Amino acid sequence: MTPYVVGNWKMHGQGASLPTISAIADAAAETPHVDIALCLPATLIHRAAAAAPTLAIGGQDCHAETEGAHTGAVSAAMLRDAGASLVILGHSECRAAGDTDAQIARKITAAQAAGLDVILCVGETDRGGDTTDVVVAQLRASLPPGAGSLTIAYEPVWAIGQGITPAPRDVATIAAAVRREASDARILYGGSITADTAAAMVDHGNVDGLLVGKASLSADSFTAIVEAVNDLQRIGMTSSR
Repeated sequence: MTPYVVGNWKMHGQGASLPTISAIADAAAETPHVDIALCLPATLIHRAAAAAPTLAIGGQDCHAETEGAHTGAVSAAMLRDAGASLVILGHSECRAAGDTDAQIARKITAAQAAGLDVILCVGETDRGGDTTDVVVAQLRASLPPGAGSLTIAYEPVWAIGQGITPAPRDVATIAAAVRREASDARILYGGSITADTAAAMVDHGNVDGLLVGKASLSADSFTAIVEAVNDLQRIGMTSSR
């Protein structure tokens, strides 16, 4: 399976950020062993898709309804119309703002109906305890019946933005449990990842890629992460011949 590295810009980025997006797209062309995407604020999606047509561009959330009296909301169909090909759903920050598992399940249905690929985020809030049970229960409750193929990002909430990274062996335990629930899904790790930790997390964490936050705002730091994963994949392909 081709590794997948996704940048989540959160509430960052304006028109002045387009050169950064173009630079990331150029770097993506030089790393053929990795699939790359950027999930941007809705205000940037159309311009980013036009400026970097070879790069997968996504949104960070969507409404469960196609249209209606939902002031300030953005539907999956709107994201698709703006040029997005994917969307992140169930991010821990959206869950903290009130998204329930049931609402996230409805959003997944809406996003897939609009033709968007989905990255579903799951993860525990507290460090330690019955982590696997918490993540599996959240995953089951967030997946709608008949959900198609999607990507699942495991993000331990206690690690996000804290400069803390769990041991890859602990991530591997969670990833294995997620695979038992969704065997055809690509699994990403998200949470305070750097170029120094990227390859080890993918190699030993039993994941198929990474969901990158702050480091994706810089073309240099994001590209370094992508290159680390690309080199790992290239070496693996060479050694398997």
